[in-house]
Amino acid sequence: MGKIIAIVNQKGGVGKTTTAVNLTAGVGLLGKKTLLVDADPQGNSTSGYGINKREVALTSYDLLIGKSTADKAAIKTKFKNVDIVPSSMDLAAAEVDLIEINDRHAQLKRALSVVREKYDYIFIDCPPSLGLVTINALAACDTVLVPIQCEYYALEGLSQLMATLRTVKRNYNPLLDIEGIVLTMYDGRLNLTGQVVGEIKKYFAGKLYKTAIPRAVRLSEAPSYGMPIQYYDKRSKGATAYNDLAKEFNKRIKRGI
Repeated sequence: MGKIIAIVNQKGGVGKTTTAVNLTAGVGLLGKKTLLVDADPQGNSTSGYGINKREVALTSYDLLIGKSTADKAAIKTKFKNVDIVPSSMDLAAAEVDLIEINDRHAQLKRALSVVREKYDYIFIDCPPSLGLVTINALAACDTVLVPIQCEYYALEGLSQLMATLRTVKRNYNPLLDIEGIVLTMYDGRLNLTGQVVGEIKKYFAGKLYKTAIPRAVRLSEAPSYGMPIQYYDKRSKGATAYNDLAKEFNKRIKRGI
């Protein structure tokens, strides 16, 4: 049975979608069958895989409102071992539409249940908020992966996220756990970086990935070409970092960390 991992941080601009796109590609290159569910109305993961959002028939919105399941909405990409459930702007209305649905928190879980046997990993790229769409992702997943930028407000946002995780775990998903925390836009030369890393290690011992994602121009360029960094520039430091993260991610799961 495939493992479902929600990639979540309610703070925007922390490399959440960049991590979703490139970690999925990296795991696919390791030979693991992967599905990426773009649950962000901005649809950046969808365009990051070169898919035109205007041309897709079914999206994650259809999963959330119960009109489709993941087996019907998933699109096979041209990248190794990666399928994607695309997003569209319709998803922005999901928060309102879900209010009228019974068991509204479980819509995504039901939609993904039909494909869990098909994939090794299912990643969910969550929106930068803690609304009903993100609650659906947290209720559906086994674990959460948290990209976090090394800045002053990062720990404050992480504290808020942990409170939400505790609420979801108590009410909807008792087995929910933290997969890990990934440092993004990392610059080891800054004193603040060391302070943030120290605080994370203090409160989340064993959850912080050794692999950190550096600031890199090529990482910023890749989405405009509709390619993960491993395919856009496989020799770049961004590609190396995400390949290393994919290996560490896969190894941790094998060891049951």
